[in-house]
Amino acid sequence: MVKGSEKRIAILEALREHEHVARHAWVLDDAAPAAFQQGVEPVVREGLAELADTDTRAHLSALVSRPVRWAARLTPYGRDALAYAHARRPAEPVGPRPGPGERLVELRPAQMSALRVFAALTDELAVKPADGLAERVRSASFSKEANRWQLCLTEEQIVSVAYGLYLHRLTLSEAEANAFARDYNVTFRPSPATRTPTAVLLRPLAGDSDGA
Repeated sequence: MVKGSEKRIAILEALREHEHVARHAWVLDDAAPAAFQQGVEPVVREGLAELADTDTRAHLSALVSRPVRWAARLTPYGRDALAYAHARRPAEPVGPRPGPGERLVELRPAQMSALRVFAALTDELAVKPADGLAERVRSASFSKEANRWQLCLTEEQIVSVAYGLYLHRLTLSEAEANAFARDYNVTFRPSPATRTPTAVLLRPLAGDSDGA
């Protein structure tokens, strides 16, 4: 559903576009379908547009040599509303861009919460977060559209995230680590030989298989 403010501005913008091609500063009935004429009514009630009165329609009829039954134009208040809307319109959101050797990583809110705990425990852990990971956590940006936290990480930092989520899996919930493993192909499991938690790639990376 279009928000009321967005619909209002869309109507005003359409009315202004019609005005640009109109010869007499009024949008006439032959240039405005019935649905558009009905859509203008709410902004007329708000004083953002006006309809031509009987005398004005008669004058316009004489100018175009036909009966004009409907005509509308923006008021100064409608033009101000458009100017304000354009000034307030935010720029297209730009997410973080990976640098050399980095990948864009998108984390669900629950994953990010777990990662913040991991980063905060840096001084208390035997296996500390990878260099630079804590700073990336602090500077992460949030995408409302995707409902994800976005970070640009090196492969070493991605493995470190997997370890943080492994600790989360051991103590609270498996869902965050499992989702990260599906998305980024790495998880932590005990090594069969040493029983030490070890990073495991779930799928071979491109170029890892021996070619003929």
